[in-house]
Amino acid sequence: MSAPPPTHTARKPVTVGQVPDGSWVVCPSRRPVQSASRRRRSWHLVRRLVAFVVAAALLVGCASSEEGSVAGRGAGGAESSGSSQSSPVTTARTFPPPPAGVPSGSLTAEAIAAIDALLVDLESAILLAIDVEMTVRSAPLEVLASSGDVRLAWVLSDLLRFMQGTDGGDDVAEAAERLTGVELGSSGAWTALTDVLIAWDVPAPPGYVAFKKRAFEITDVRWSFLFDDPDAAIDYRLVSWGGVLIDDRPLGSTSPCPGGCIPSLDDPALTPASGGGWYPDDGLVFGVEIGGEAVAFPRNIMETHEMVNMTIGGRRVGIPYCTLCGSAQAFFTDTVAATVPGVARPPVLRTSGLLSRSNKIMYDLDSRSVFNTFTGAAVSGPLQDAGVVLEQVAVVTTTWAAWRKDNPHTSIIAEDGGIGRTYKVDPLGGRDAGGPIFPIGDVDPRLPVHTQVLGVILGDGTAVAFNADSARIALRAGRTVQAAGVTLRLEAEGLVATVNGRAVPSHQAFWFAWSQFHPGTALWVA
Repeated sequence: MSAPPPTHTARKPVTVGQVPDGSWVVCPSRRPVQSASRRRRSWHLVRRLVAFVVAAALLVGCASSEEGSVAGRGAGGAESSGSSQSSPVTTARTFPPPPAGVPSGSLTAEAIAAIDALLVDLESAILLAIDVEMTVRSAPLEVLASSGDVRLAWVLSDLLRFMQGTDGGDDVAEAAERLTGVELGSSGAWTALTDVLIAWDVPAPPGYVAFKKRAFEITDVRWSFLFDDPDAAIDYRLVSWGGVLIDDRPLGSTSPCPGGCIPSLDDPALTPASGGGWYPDDGLVFGVEIGGEAVAFPRNIMETHEMVNMTIGGRRVGIPYCTLCGSAQAFFTDTVAATVPGVARPPVLRTSGLLSRSNKIMYDLDSRSVFNTFTGAAVSGPLQDAGVVLEQVAVVTTTWAAWRKDNPHTSIIAEDGGIGRTYKVDPLGGRDAGGPIFPIGDVDPRLPVHTQVLGVILGDGTAVAFNADSARIALRAGRTVQAAGVTLRLEAEGLVATVNGRAVPSHQAFWFAWSQFHPGTALWVA
């Protein structure tokens, strides 16, 4: 039997908006839930919806020795001369206080029926609607808006993700405003709503994963496996659509993805350094060296593919690049087949098209096991059951000229990737200059969100981060950069982490990403 509806005192809606200094402002609300009507069929909406969201995402813009200090959460003082990938954006975020008395019991029968009705409307909207005329019925929205159960805002968030910018999306946003008491502003309602829910840490309602699976299957049924493992170590509240579909092409395929995806680049063609004149000397590369073989991955190619599977130095590796996190990482994948029974070949890493708090979700093509891209841990499927955590390799972020000078034997990905493709020098066109474009919730305030840090995980699990620009300045001045037993040095003008004189796996990332996956991380400040 469902629990009775909680007593609800209407909260006066307030507007949430981020101003240039990074703070959030509130002001009175103004709109009621509106009625909706149905429109006619257009199967091509899904593809247009993908194109719309991607386009919107691309346009969005809100010899002395000295040991640095290790700052606790909330400490400041890190110097920044501008990130090597984008200028840091102020992070100070404050959110309205969460509502009191969040329910913990079952949903009412009325709420469950309303959710089912809204799923029907979402499917009809995607299959029958035309662009901005996607609509939903007002009656089920009214049930959720007046329920007083803020957990249901997660349902509205997921609906809004697929309907933002449409008539129906406006109706969903208005219902969410009434339910949460937070006005979401005239644009970016989904991001504003989800940011608030993450910051409040609102629990998901009962049956949420089943609802979310149904909602996501409407856009791409191939996402089903991501929701099928009841033991998955995935916080499904944080899973969102990245605006593209899943890449499930076979290893080595160069064919386009049906409906559009971010296509992995498998076993790309390489050219020696002498043949790399096509790439600008000051262009950023991600350098990897394994077994004496060095390879440079140009950022523009990595921004296009976001995933490479290949062999370097006799080892099979997967190299994801999360553009939203500013993080290129390299993982050994060949140890999985050697240690996990029933695994015939190294995992083939692919981009799912989904995100977790603005971090790309990758998966293994064969086992359909999902990985935490940032940590390399399998979080669902057979590889999670086997306890697989992919071993990381150091990635050096530097310029092509500096990498080539220090590694004259290096190779570089061929200009056409070996697949006959033409790549823009700057595919994203400064997309991240205005800060994160997907929800991240509250952020560790010690650094601006898009400050590049070099992150290291020690053998005992201790996470250590270094402000990358400050560290470079200190090292160039001849100072020692050291924290928690980790010492940095410059190689090819890039940062390399060492412990007891030996290089250890490390990679750069935006501060918001590193700190959310490693809360409480030690932080070196100049």
